[in-house]
Amino acid sequence: MTALVQRFDARAWILFAAMALLWGIPYLFIKVAVDSYSPAAVVAGRTLLGALLLVPFALRQRALRPALGKIGWVLAFGAIEMAGPFLLLGHAEQTLPSGLTGLLVATVPLFAAVIALGGGDRSVLRPSRAIGLFVGFVGVAIVVIGPGLAVEGGGGLIAIGEVLLVALCYAIAPFIIARKLQDVPALGTITLSLAAVGLFYLPIGFLTQHEVPTIQSTAALIALAVLCTAVAFIVFFALIARVGPVRAPLFTYVNPVVAIVLGAIILGEEITLGLIIGFPLVVFGCWLAATGGTLREREREPAAVREPDAELPPVAPG
Repeated sequence: MTALVQRFDARAWILFAAMALLWGIPYLFIKVAVDSYSPAAVVAGRTLLGALLLVPFALRQRALRPALGKIGWVLAFGAIEMAGPFLLLGHAEQTLPSGLTGLLVATVPLFAAVIALGGGDRSVLRPSRAIGLFVGFVGVAIVVIGPGLAVEGGGGLIAIGEVLLVALCYAIAPFIIARKLQDVPALGTITLSLAAVGLFYLPIGFLTQHEVPTIQSTAALIALAVLCTAVAFIVFFALIARVGPVRAPLFTYVNPVVAIVLGAIILGEEITLGLIIGFPLVVFGCWLAATGGTLREREREPAAVREPDAELPPVAPG
């Protein structure tokens, strides 16, 4: 880890801290937004406004035309990365605390490692990565069934399943980017995906919205679209350009801390004993499963011999 940290200059650390915050706070905003917006309305508002804000940047970089050329795969990416996960998160957070939601989404590297194994990546069987998978899933089990978990019976367990399904979707989406959209500018893919998802959910949002939205929920929805979607992706691309796609994902291990702390301070969510015990296991297991503890060694490897999945960009949580 020392070799990695030394490569971060002051600007990189600022971008790193910004991403830790921008993708650590969506769960708080979602929790507040679904108080008076339906989950579908939250998805529609977030994605449409986010797409609107990103269009000028995508046009300036001429990123839309290449994405339109592979619109089928772009739509597939949008469905797996946004359409399903955003709705599931909104529904789950009607039951679950935002901090717990953020922690469960942090299991993405565990699912990604399993998917890579299914695709023939034998490096997942390295002892360090296998231990990471085991430790991470043990941590999740402790959080879910451990002491002090405050969820509403069967509904809470369903919500936990929804969030873990989100993590699975987030683990699948980068493989579409890496294998089907690798020659398409990421900004074009993200902008078109957001627009398509927003247009799909717009009529559903209107049909499922049965109460007058509160000012708090509306402010949370706008913040979700502006900060956690449009601004976050712009900062994310800047971070990748600054430190590379291998180092950029490091901020994802800080996101759950932000989600849990903000949930406790702002929403008064309980930090349970199961969360205290399971949280470090989940984060450590995810890190070990994702990297195998070999990031320093990979820095010395020629690009041609690195594992193809080692540099997949992380997917936006929340």
